[in-house]
Amino acid sequence: MRIGELSRRTGVPVPTIKYYVREGLLPAGRLTSPNQAIYEDAHERRLRLIRALLDVGGLSVAAIREVLSAVDEVGMPVHDVLGVAADRLVPRYAEADPDDALEAARDDVATLIERRGWRVDDDTPAGESLAGALAALERVGHGSFAEVLDDYADAAERVAAADLGYVARRAGLDGLVERVVVGTVLGDAVFASLRRLAQIDRSAGVYGEQGSAGAEGQAGADR
Repeated sequence: MRIGELSRRTGVPVPTIKYYVREGLLPAGRLTSPNQAIYEDAHERRLRLIRALLDVGGLSVAAIREVLSAVDEVGMPVHDVLGVAADRLVPRYAEADPDDALEAARDDVATLIERRGWRVDDDTPAGESLAGALAALERVGHGSFAEVLDDYADAAERVAAADLGYVARRAGLDGLVERVVVGTVLGDAVFASLRRLAQIDRSAGVYGEQGSAGAEGQAGADR
């Protein structure tokens, strides 16, 4: 297909496609003349992956290049490729000087990982991100949140199993990476919404009748 057809199929403007080629994100088409090139279905697939990494994953061009380099590296284990993609999606908090709260949180995360037998690297970005969140909770007076950390970890393991089950349904390395990106980012949004719905339901069960009774009592006092 010509570049115009590739643009129509993917919705990516021609100048943007040419930019991706210049940046090394998208392979150049096969030249049929000095000013004409043919693009294959593989180009369309790669372009859609680039857009998923950019639009859904929110990655920078440099980060996308890193992920695609892992995808293209011959013989690289799938687990390592998925790790590169997933690490780029972990929230990065603004760097600050380490304090007691952060150091304690890092110890808590290391203990959690060891206790649960999770096979992760010591310097994984997700671990540092979790430590940053726990430290922030401590600083605002909610350090006791760590008491429910294993409950969260239980839920995370079940969600991770569902995530990888979804990812495994797609053959091909490009498809796997795309599903990790889309599944992680949109899956986070889905899970957050489900959590809010469950919180509302649980709150109604725990506090709903008390709230109604309080409202009725106030109404009676006003009469």
